[in-house]
Amino acid sequence: MAHDGQDLIMGSQIILEDLLKLTAEALPPVDEILEQAKTSVRALVSVDGRVSNGLVEANQTAAHGLAWLATYAQALNQMQLWAEKLNADGVFGETEQLIHQIAFGEYLWQIYGGIQMNQGEILRLHDMGLGQDAQGGLTTPAIQQLTQHGNTQAARTRLVELMQEQSANITVGRSGLDEELEMIREQFRRYAIDKVEPYAHEWHLKDELIPMEVINELAEMGVFGLTIPEEFGGFGLSKASMCVVSEELSRGYIGVGSLATRSEIAAELIIAGGTDEQKAKWLPRISSAETLPTAVFTEPNTGSDLGSLRTRAVKDGEDYRITGNKTWITHAARTHMMTLLARTDPNTTDYKGLSMFLAEKTPGDDANPFPTDGMTGGEIEVLGYRGMKEYELAFDGFHVKGENLLGGEEGKGFKQLMETFESARIQTAARAIGVAQSALDISMQYAIDRKQFGKSLINFPRVSSKLAMMAVEIMVARQLTYFSAFEKDEGRRCDVEAGMAKLLGARVAWAAADNGLQIHGGNGFALEYKISRVLCDARILNIFEGAAEIQAQVIARRVLG
Repeated sequence: MAHDGQDLIMGSQIILEDLLKLTAEALPPVDEILEQAKTSVRALVSVDGRVSNGLVEANQTAAHGLAWLATYAQALNQMQLWAEKLNADGVFGETEQLIHQIAFGEYLWQIYGGIQMNQGEILRLHDMGLGQDAQGGLTTPAIQQLTQHGNTQAARTRLVELMQEQSANITVGRSGLDEELEMIREQFRRYAIDKVEPYAHEWHLKDELIPMEVINELAEMGVFGLTIPEEFGGFGLSKASMCVVSEELSRGYIGVGSLATRSEIAAELIIAGGTDEQKAKWLPRISSAETLPTAVFTEPNTGSDLGSLRTRAVKDGEDYRITGNKTWITHAARTHMMTLLARTDPNTTDYKGLSMFLAEKTPGDDANPFPTDGMTGGEIEVLGYRGMKEYELAFDGFHVKGENLLGGEEGKGFKQLMETFESARIQTAARAIGVAQSALDISMQYAIDRKQFGKSLINFPRVSSKLAMMAVEIMVARQLTYFSAFEKDEGRRCDVEAGMAKLLGARVAWAAADNGLQIHGGNGFALEYKISRVLCDARILNIFEGAAEIQAQVIARRVLG
């Protein structure tokens, strides 16, 4: 190094003008490592210059590791853009600077020594075929400065001191979003505090459906039609606004933050693939919550392998009869319409024979959850994510009108569904941020209130360090999620960006909930404490909307071209 770095350090903090210069200088070596990893992994998984699915599967650690490395590289690039924007606006304060330097210090060290794919799997550069020479590229003066002085105990302690001083703020550090989006955030944060947080734990413990009163209030606030075009009764707002709303409602309770997910999926399907008649009929109803939809895709033996679905849709005059079994259907009982994926071509065994239906049903109640002829169902008892309930469904000659074949054409179902994945994963990433923020809210208050050995838990460095890292990683995941939403709003393909946001967000949520429970000690293991619910809720985020392994596989394939 050209210097020992001490001239760039002021207490816990790297001096501002040096910080942004250092983090900018750290990015090219990371991008170079990513290019080397791409070359190395591509050689592992290619035959005659083409990426082989079989070899990607055989070398999953290398391929999925590449996905994580690419996610870290993108996350750091987005953090730099966030920091530079705030600095240009004159609002890059001490809190934001500490978040930025800690994020770079931690993620650069992980890239060098091992990326935490989850609590039991660490990805190292040599797993992708890179040797010591590649690691040497990460020993530039800027990276050494950031890894040695970025994420220190002093920096984390100071960040938590600021978090306590600024406890009235909605987010830890400025989000970087514009004033309109922050006004939306404030509105939904107030709603969550008043109408969700006081009741969420009781709904969870009693395994109750979220009251219809909440759904009706959210409908009046425009939640179900947020991104539906105004011509169809929606608000025509951005995916970024969807992120903010999902984030704050999920911060109150993931079940409430997820109420609009199925409406978002159904609306996306209809907007992208529906006929003019289907758009005119369904979109205003979905927007007003007159129609509550549910997504009926997964089957007992297929999981993420949607191409092998067996549920059949057989022509019956102009209409169809559906026969088969579905599972993990959220909010199935009291909804009015199912976006239902079924096989219309019995001679196929892959994606090509699948069609999407807007299948109408009668909402049920506790006494008779599935009153519609031709379908039955049973509840799946779950650890968390309980407010809408999960169900198994069986269809036996279930009637669907011919006019409710999405787009009026058979065989397009899988393609139509794929067009919704970007938005669904962006929204799931936002839900993950909300859950992580909930863990931070609950755990920080507990750490302040709980006294041990004559002082509050928050004054113990390993407790405050956990809280600091929650705040830092929430901001990293937030910037990656907003980036994917902005890309979607600009009409650009963003399946990789959305997948990265979901992949990282889910891990951040689980880590926050797990560390939050650790801060609670034995009390965290008691059902009466809210953190026990948040832990259960956080665990699903790595599984639904594409398990982490599937997500990494998809990212790797796209990164490899």
